[in-house]
Amino acid sequence: MTTAELLLHPIRLRIVQALLGERTLTTADLRAVLPDVPPATLYRQIAALVEGEVLEVAAERKVRGTFERTYRLRAENANVGAEDASGLSADQHRQAFLTFVASLLADFDRYLDRDDVDLGRDGVGFRQVAMHLSDEEFQDFLNDMRQVLLPRLANQPGPGRTRRILSTIVMPSR
Repeated sequence: MTTAELLLHPIRLRIVQALLGERTLTTADLRAVLPDVPPATLYRQIAALVEGEVLEVAAERKVRGTFERTYRLRAENANVGAEDASGLSADQHRQAFLTFVASLLADFDRYLDRDDVDLGRDGVGFRQVAMHLSDEEFQDFLNDMRQVLLPRLANQPGPGRTRRILSTIVMPSR
């Protein structure tokens, strides 16, 4: 299975998203984060991600005669690289994008289903802007974004910190 096929499955994508930010979670933790996913499906998809080396076992402990595993994301394996992407057909790219957008919609729905929704307080927003950039200017923009994001990606969970997901989509509008 290619990395694209592995990552662009709706349930596997949600598992990967749950582990973003160097989180370590047990299967029980993942079940709590993804309560709508049947346990057998969750176990099967975790196994696929481990086999595909997207997840790794960070720890293991014996609990009531069985082993409870704690998983972490192998970030270097959790993306579709240029080589994999170049091998996808237009229809496969459409399906991949649809999976990504559907996951965004599902995340937003789960947020809106909370009892304490306050978009302003929570910093929730979505917007679209157009920029006119040469290829070189676009690369500079991406480098600038990396410089802004990298120090914040290193932040660990702690008091006063809320886990936030930043999703980006960049495409030319020709």
